[in-house]
Amino acid sequence: MNTIEKQNRLSKRTKVAAIAILFIIPCILFFGVTVLKDRSYMFISTLMLMIISIPFLIIFEDRKPKARELILLATLVAIGVAGRMAFFWLPQFKPVVAIVIVTGIALGGESGFLVGAMTGFVSNFYFSQGPFTPWQMFGFGIIGFLAGILHQKGLLKSNKKAMAVFGFFSCYFIYGLIMNPVSVLSFYSDFNWNMIKIAYLRGFPMDTIHAVATVVFLWIIGEPLLEKIERVKKKYGFYEEEVDYEWI
Repeated sequence: MNTIEKQNRLSKRTKVAAIAILFIIPCILFFGVTVLKDRSYMFISTLMLMIISIPFLIIFEDRKPKARELILLATLVAIGVAGRMAFFWLPQFKPVVAIVIVTGIALGGESGFLVGAMTGFVSNFYFSQGPFTPWQMFGFGIIGFLAGILHQKGLLKSNKKAMAVFGFFSCYFIYGLIMNPVSVLSFYSDFNWNMIKIAYLRGFPMDTIHAVATVVFLWIIGEPLLEKIERVKKKYGFYEEEVDYEWI
């Protein structure tokens, strides 16, 4: 198998993450809404973080984790939290989606999801926690995960134009698609499709601001941030042990 084909195949870690992110976590969110009635959102948020940590345990199955790898992820979460707080006075004009897209491209989809989910969780200690927190975590995280997978498959380039286009549509068709009906699902037990349609219509202006903000941040900081992460990876040999990891 040549190098390009090997790089484009998904590792065991990524496949485990895909099962967790695309199946297990949505089931947990559904359980939180239908059974727990959104009363235990902190429990749901914590459980999500525990589950997405499983792929990282796979990395460290045969070696000790390097603290600097975890520090890099923590630093990206801190940047996302600080960026969200810095623009608190501009509703939805936030850099979080831009940061998780860059993370997914640079460090893989699993890291993109973890940084997105952690950013949503931690920053909401400032913005306030609520039934919407797990959904925000999932919305931010799934964008980072998809960015990483699409980049690995060669479908998303690491230039600012490609990242900006992906970020723009992600805010409408991923984050907006997830978050707009949450207010209806969380607060009305007898919701109907007309209420969800209204939620999408009312959310469209905010989605537009979010999309424009993501494009602006990716255009300005996307490539520089990506270059810095790649430089750190090269200097410290992050994930170099994964090159010949078990491919299935």
